[in-house]
Amino acid sequence: MQYRTLGHTGVQVSALSLGAMNFGAIGRTTQDDATAIVDAALEGGINVVDTADMYGAGESEAMVGKAIAGRRDDLVLATKAAMPMGDERNHRGSSRRWLVTELDNSLRRLGVDHVDLYQIHRWDSSTSDEETLSALTDLQRAGKIRYFGSSTFPAYKIVQAQWAAREHRLSRYVTEQPSYSILQRGIEADVLPMTEEYGLGVLAWSPLASGWLSGAVREGREITTSRSKALPQRFDLALPANQARLEAVERLAKVAAGAGLTLIQLALGFVTAHPAVTSAIIGPRTPEHLRSHLAAADTVLSADVLDAIDEIVAPGVDLAAHEKFDTPPALLDPSLRRR
Repeated sequence: MQYRTLGHTGVQVSALSLGAMNFGAIGRTTQDDATAIVDAALEGGINVVDTADMYGAGESEAMVGKAIAGRRDDLVLATKAAMPMGDERNHRGSSRRWLVTELDNSLRRLGVDHVDLYQIHRWDSSTSDEETLSALTDLQRAGKIRYFGSSTFPAYKIVQAQWAAREHRLSRYVTEQPSYSILQRGIEADVLPMTEEYGLGVLAWSPLASGWLSGAVREGREITTSRSKALPQRFDLALPANQARLEAVERLAKVAAGAGLTLIQLALGFVTAHPAVTSAIIGPRTPEHLRSHLAAADTVLSADVLDAIDEIVAPGVDLAAHEKFDTPPALLDPSLRRR
């Protein structure tokens, strides 16, 4: 396992991180399964576990807490907040009111007194940077969080938050957690240059593109990934965007085979090869899935393989731009741009 420094924090983290979104009902993963996955991940050299309050409405955090009991100090524990936690209108977002309350909820579910990295799950257009950063700085000073970061922020919001921290003399985001894979390379054009400019650590989620790069989605094969059942439109081959993805996957599979790699090794090796990326977050549902991911832990892609990937999906290109989560609200809701 390779280890990298998380931004400018000095904390050493593994090139692969264990994502716990599939723990619980969402991934049909039991507590025994979750504990076995955490056991195997730590044994394999992974030292980062990433979860969120909204994964299974707190179920994932509770399962992670039980799985890491007795070895809290052996790993870097990360969680997130800001996504809706129920129907109550203030049980979401990044206001001081909610973050102070929800962090205590997360700590209780995790069974710990602090988390190493607390992340704002999605940017909240209704809350000022000063409000959020002030709350996070106070929580940091109280010892409940060691560092804080953002997740799926567009580039201009990353910059804006850095300047707000400087202007108001507050602690700043030290990490960003964006979606990044061979099939979704848009952040290479703006987000990753900004994280490098400001020295942020990058924890990339969905490096296997929701299963498209796991080997489970191939020409003439029934698609049976868990995501295909939860989000069928993302795998409907009648849609041009999905057909383009399938064509890319078939070409990538040939590149992987020619290099003596699995498609998973190619996909994870690609993400961790980018100089701005600190760690790729994997989300196995079973110990078997984890083993196939750990096989890519030390994969280093040659220049000719990286060039071949660029020929299939050009740098900075998203093959499914409509699935992005960092689009400004005004581009999604006409009422916000046509007043």
